[in-house]
Amino acid sequence: MFSRIALFLATNLAVLVLMSIIMNFVLPMFGVRLGNTGGLVLMAGLFGFGGSLISLLMSKSMAKRATGAQIIDQPRNEGEQWLLATVQRQAQAAGIGTPEVAIYDAPEINAFATGANRNNALVAVSTGLLANMGRDEAEAVLGHEVSHVANGDMVTMALLQGVLNTFVIVLARVVGGVIDSYLSGNRNGGRGFAYYIIVFVLEMVLGLFATMIAMWFSRRREFRADAGGASLAGRQKMIAALERLQLNHGASTLPNQIAAFGIAGGIGDGLKKLFLSHPPLEQRIAALRNAQTTVS
Repeated sequence: MFSRIALFLATNLAVLVLMSIIMNFVLPMFGVRLGNTGGLVLMAGLFGFGGSLISLLMSKSMAKRATGAQIIDQPRNEGEQWLLATVQRQAQAAGIGTPEVAIYDAPEINAFATGANRNNALVAVSTGLLANMGRDEAEAVLGHEVSHVANGDMVTMALLQGVLNTFVIVLARVVGGVIDSYLSGNRNGGRGFAYYIIVFVLEMVLGLFATMIAMWFSRRREFRADAGGASLAGRQKMIAALERLQLNHGASTLPNQIAAFGIAGGIGDGLKKLFLSHPPLEQRIAALRNAQTTVS
């Protein structure tokens, strides 16, 4: 968790410095001055949505490179043939184009889905999943990932992150300007060095709250994907798959940029729970069992 927060702080510092250079030096060279709220919102939106949308568009290539996932073009054995056939059947049932199917080398039981287009996505499974799960459990995991694609979760997460980024950038500067003016007694809108320090601190604080909101949404979509996996593969298979995942719960080698799209996330207590991308497996299993009881 602390490495992710450090990365978050470093990223936001880089964004702050870059925005300050562009807004205060580059744009004025071309006669563009952002002295009003509309200009600030415009620039914040470009920065806020720009990064998340670029990451979304590059998500497949980034995931392949980060995990070393190998696309199954021509099945080399019966197991790979089964993977392709299962994903194709589930994608057809979910009403989406068949995703690319890949295998990546990792010891834990895991899988992920990503892609900017629900008709051109990627579903990848770890070698640990193939070695430690039966076909019924693996089918449920594939159904879970196909459901993520069908639900448009990758796109929704990118849009939500863009909105949150924009909110953080704008609010930090508006509040920072008010505080700086109050402390300095300068009511004419001048900006000193203290302003940038205040904005940086506010971005860190507001950014943490924004991360909590994004992770809350991420946890909610996991329940929807579990329900989708149960619909595509069978409720008991989905429950069995989640129970199997408890064997390595908390262990993951997925890179940070795609960890939220894995079948399972980390574990934590206290405030750390607010930064988890996945709800506890016990809650997910209970939700499926309660839904089964309701249907019955």
